[in-house]
Amino acid sequence: MSDSPTVATTAVLLAAGAGTRLGLGPKALLPFRSRTLVEVLADVLLDGGCREVVIVLGAAAGTVRAATDLGRHTVVENADWAGGMGSSLRLGLSCARPGDNVLVALVDQPGLTPDTVARLLRTHRPGRVTAAAYPDAAGKLRRGHPLLLDSTLRAGAAESATGDAGARQFLQAHPGLIDLVDCGAQTGGDESGGADIDTLDQLHLLD
Repeated sequence: MSDSPTVATTAVLLAAGAGTRLGLGPKALLPFRSRTLVEVLADVLLDGGCREVVIVLGAAAGTVRAATDLGRHTVVENADWAGGMGSSLRLGLSCARPGDNVLVALVDQPGLTPDTVARLLRTHRPGRVTAAAYPDAAGKLRRGHPLLLDSTLRAGAAESATGDAGARQFLQAHPGLIDLVDCGAQTGGDESGGADIDTLDQLHLLD
């Protein structure tokens, strides 16, 4: 049995976008399971084993707060949300508990389940990035979200998060640190294959 202490995980749920391409306002407020997408996904992250959830709001933050019950979670507002996902990721990382690993999730991924979150937490190795991956039509795993950043990598990820890139630049610079975990439907994970909601024809993912 290992004597290494278990590092807890804070989840950061990025929910600051205006949903411009979708055209229905902030995706955080899309109706889902008789609630809103942001409420359901925040609870999924908590139920999957994260010790707390930091929700980063931006566009219409006051409206989102007024229309939701997010009292179980920590809610922060990114005044620079229009500049892209990078600033929201930096804010979320800075608000996560010091020393925690951080699981980064997107608010427009309705197929996320507690089992997927738990699988990422369970398989994570110290000093690594653990990323949910989903098989494409040829069966090849493609990296998606959520992704779990080791506590030792938080500063580097925050430093490289600019514009709308989020963690992408950090991941591209350190491919050898990434462990892919199959979270597709065949493993009991996301039935939607990790898809997110960007256009009207994807609204069926909320059914």
